[in-house]
Amino acid sequence: MSLARRIIGVEEKVSLLEGFPLSLQHLFAMFGASVLAPSLFHVDPSVVLLMNGIGTLIYLLVCKGKIPAFLGSSFAFIAPVLALLSLGSHQAQYPLVLGGFIVVGFIFLLVALLVATVGTTWIDILLPPAAMGPIIALIGLELAQVAASMAGYIGESGTKEVIVSSVTLLFIMFGSIFFRGFFAIIPILLGIIIGYILSLALGLVDLAPVAAAPFFKWPTFYKPQFEWNAILIIAPAALVVISEHIGHLIVTGHIVERDLAKDPGLYRSLAGNGVSTILSGLCGSVPTTTYGENIGVMAVTRVYSVWVIGGAAILSVVLAFSGTLSTLIQTIPTPVMGGVCMLLFGIIAASGIRMLVESKVDYSMPQNLMVTSITFTVGVSGMAVKLGSVPLKGMCLATVVAMILNLFLYLFRKI
Repeated sequence: MSLARRIIGVEEKVSLLEGFPLSLQHLFAMFGASVLAPSLFHVDPSVVLLMNGIGTLIYLLVCKGKIPAFLGSSFAFIAPVLALLSLGSHQAQYPLVLGGFIVVGFIFLLVALLVATVGTTWIDILLPPAAMGPIIALIGLELAQVAASMAGYIGESGTKEVIVSSVTLLFIMFGSIFFRGFFAIIPILLGIIIGYILSLALGLVDLAPVAAAPFFKWPTFYKPQFEWNAILIIAPAALVVISEHIGHLIVTGHIVERDLAKDPGLYRSLAGNGVSTILSGLCGSVPTTTYGENIGVMAVTRVYSVWVIGGAAILSVVLAFSGTLSTLIQTIPTPVMGGVCMLLFGIIAASGIRMLVESKVDYSMPQNLMVTSITFTVGVSGMAVKLGSVPLKGMCLATVVAMILNLFLYLFRKI
């Protein structure tokens, strides 16, 4: 078997020479999304990079090094946080936001305790393959428009942007198929480098901020405060993130071909995310969640090593203290990452279809046909249900609907 076909397993170690570029791929994949949330909240991105890195290392430890997942900034809190920040000055409101984040972390721990008590048999009942397949597909499909917009394929973008995103996408795609040796497992990193060089040649990169950035930068920390009104606005988003977390764990398990919900356990995964979110809130950062971008990187490269994920977490911590390096990464043009995400999000969607095929879901059975159809329709329709100021929509709403639908079907069969 050639090295190009080799799978690097979850517990498998890699050399430092190989591990650095592999970890760098994951860092680039998560960087743009992770710094977006703090930018919207007008807080220092460095503290977010720091806590994402620390949170990921804690998560890997809690999960006994058996779940290769990177924890990045959650987007589920953008709407409620912006609503809270609009009620007063940033200095007065953001500490209240942090108090809400900490409560969300404790909600994760409570759900983890519940799952540890009742087990995971309910997943097979409430989320059978006929539901889980489309839910996994929706993780990628609902992000497809974001990727297309970043790439310049929709919206108002120039020809240069489209050229850069297309070259990046095609390079990664063909590289994943035809590269051999070590290059076969770093096509995403190579694609980003090629896209960046092309962007420089086309004048899409401004290096002035890099020259002006300080070499060393101490992250800005923020102190939390607690207020019931703020907590009630923030807390409902926990349902969104927990639904997303379960979906990501299932698709990760599907990619690495392990039942991660049983070993090391869904409860450990939820607990790790909860502890990470609590520490993030205490230090002034945003809640964390497992990242679809990094799941996509694993699917493309077939490198599942938690040591590689841990390396990316350490790099994130290093970047938190380096003004020059973090600014340099921020100069990567959006079309480059758009080209990358077009592939990564599409692969996640394809993983859902793959689950349906490999599980041999029988669509001659009306139950399977109805569950899959309704799950897909709810997920892609754009419909939303408000939980306070938090919209429950897309994959998260589809997950809730699928669980309720399968619960009713299960009860009817028992009658």
